[in-house]
Amino acid sequence: MAETIHPEGWAPAIGYANGMAGSGRMLFLGGQIGWNAEQQFESDDLVDQVRQSFENVVAVVEAAGGTPSDIVSMTWFMTDLEDYGARLKEIGRAYRDVIGKHFPAMAVVEVSRLVEERAKVEIQAIAVLPG
Repeated sequence: MAETIHPEGWAPAIGYANGMAGSGRMLFLGGQIGWNAEQQFESDDLVDQVRQSFENVVAVVEAAGGTPSDIVSMTWFMTDLEDYGARLKEIGRAYRDVIGKHFPAMAVVEVSRLVEERAKVEIQAIAVLPG
């Protein structure tokens, strides 16, 4: 079980946590990009790739016996922060559809490119699984 950490007196964190604490089995996920289980891109659209990346993260967590609420940290690597900012509402909707209303510690970083040429996002995550 994870606990959200928020320093007293700080403004509320919207859509992320400043910190998470937990005990249990640690799961470290490799970067998940917006392709399907057959490693094929179904879309070059940013929001579609973000949604697929979320689905991939959840699939790995579930394969280890966890749920999205066990995710304690996510780092997003984006190739275009302007596109990300312009589509934030759509990305937020995709996040809630796949992950729910669970907001772990998060960071978003712009990178010049990712290993897979068509990838627009890569999400690395850490989960703390019960037991």
